[in-house]
Amino acid sequence: MTYQALARKSRPQDFSSIIGQEAVVTALKNAISEDRIAQAYLFSGIRGVGKTTAARVFAKALNCENRETSGGDPCNACGTCTEITRGADLDVLEIDAATYSKVEQVRELAESLRYGPARDPYKVVVIDEIHRLSRQAFDALLKIVEEPPAHLVFVFATTEIEVVPATILSRCQEFHFRRVPAAEVARLLQTLCESEQLEASERALRLIARAGEGSVRDSVALLDQLGTFGSGKVAEEDAVRLLGGLDLRLYLDLLRSILAGESAAVSNHLRSIESLGWDPRRTHGQFLSYCRSALHAAVGADPDQLDLPTEDAAALVELATATGYENVLRLLNQLLKSEELVRRSDTPALAVEVAWLRAAELPKLIAIEDLLGGGGGTPAGRDGGDAPTAKASPARPKAAPPVATTAPAAPAALDEPPPEGPRLSSDPRQAFLELVSQRKQPLAARLRQCQKLAFRDGQLTVILPPGDPLLQEALERAANREILDDAVRKAWGENASWKLEIGEAPAQDAADVDAAASSVPEHPVVQSALDLFAGTIETIEETPTAKE
Repeated sequence: MTYQALARKSRPQDFSSIIGQEAVVTALKNAISEDRIAQAYLFSGIRGVGKTTAARVFAKALNCENRETSGGDPCNACGTCTEITRGADLDVLEIDAATYSKVEQVRELAESLRYGPARDPYKVVVIDEIHRLSRQAFDALLKIVEEPPAHLVFVFATTEIEVVPATILSRCQEFHFRRVPAAEVARLLQTLCESEQLEASERALRLIARAGEGSVRDSVALLDQLGTFGSGKVAEEDAVRLLGGLDLRLYLDLLRSILAGESAAVSNHLRSIESLGWDPRRTHGQFLSYCRSALHAAVGADPDQLDLPTEDAAALVELATATGYENVLRLLNQLLKSEELVRRSDTPALAVEVAWLRAAELPKLIAIEDLLGGGGGTPAGRDGGDAPTAKASPARPKAAPPVATTAPAAPAALDEPPPEGPRLSSDPRQAFLELVSQRKQPLAARLRQCQKLAFRDGQLTVILPPGDPLLQEALERAANREILDDAVRKAWGENASWKLEIGEAPAQDAADVDAAASSVPEHPVVQSALDLFAGTIETIEETPTAKE
């Protein structure tokens, strides 16, 4: 027996078998049941989501001999349904616009369609890829589409609806076929595996479904290919190798390296990709999709909605939650800016490497609010000793930064060591600020506006600048006091406490402020940010502190 491709063998023969297009199916079935048949329909959407299949099923349902009792679905048992399924019905014409685009051909077609059907109630004309018609061919088709005979129904299908003239669109009922979610495609693939006696794991089927990018036909064709390759068994390793994409576990490792700022590990990942022969452009696009899932996880999306296997979704949720929504959003924005460059580059591997390495620099950057607030510039996820320290203006020993005039000078070194803990500064006061920042970044920024943090005799004294009641009010709120209590105990021990005091206003003149302002552009962290993003400093302005 001649082998039939799985995509053709498994093509739906009724509306109930079409997945992912519930709204379209409901509308078409109701139109048939209620006898509200339009003169023309336009089905649009990406390849392989069921446009042509739905058109054939619609033609069968219209002409089904048991239409009155079928509830809008074809019976697939009568002579008419059987002939349409075999493509032998004279009253159902299926035309490929790519080979039928000449204006003379369309005129001949329009003339022949004026005659009634040979047997069926309706003559149905399905024109696939209608956007391939020429402008003159569209004009020739317009007259009969505008005023068709009562027995004639057009069904147009296209992947490029924006090319179809408005004169045609205005005479059609439009239905948009959406991309089918990976979870639904995976369930269909599982059903096909059972019917075709193929052995495949859930993880392999989810990889195939994701690789299909919403196209059911592409996913089924990939399953057919992998089943042939594995002699009836679809292995995860074969799926990864033949689909030309990275395993989700490698995406997780890559994302973890970028978020940790581990440039060497990022480069190693890219060399592995090159050695395995994966396409850098496609890999970058798939990684963007994976980072989007991470963004959804960071905002608290249900893991079942991430279109990932259970264990992969759980690992991604854990990483994204620990990283934080803002950091994942910043990373995705940075990678998205590089997408066009990667797509157009003659050296895509180099373009991808630069894009990923630049993304790995994000954790090393310092928030400008922290820098100008006098916090010493501690990059996220870095020890305080690794970060560059702010330059002091020679004109004034205790000069405040230009933006926040109440900011303190950098705290002096302490004589008490901090408790052991991951990723904290060796300076207890800097560790204290990092601990607060992990819980509530705006509160840490408030603390950096204080004049001084002094620890003596088991108690941290937070010295406030005079004349700033809003700052004092913010630090004394119950929720903020709880965070400060916890951070003090972790930085100096369980018996440590803290209190607030009002300090003295430092004397400074206009020359001092100008000198401090001039030192900000020379700060090494500011220079690094300018070099990284090719930026320039236009002005330095004083920004009022926002109330929490």
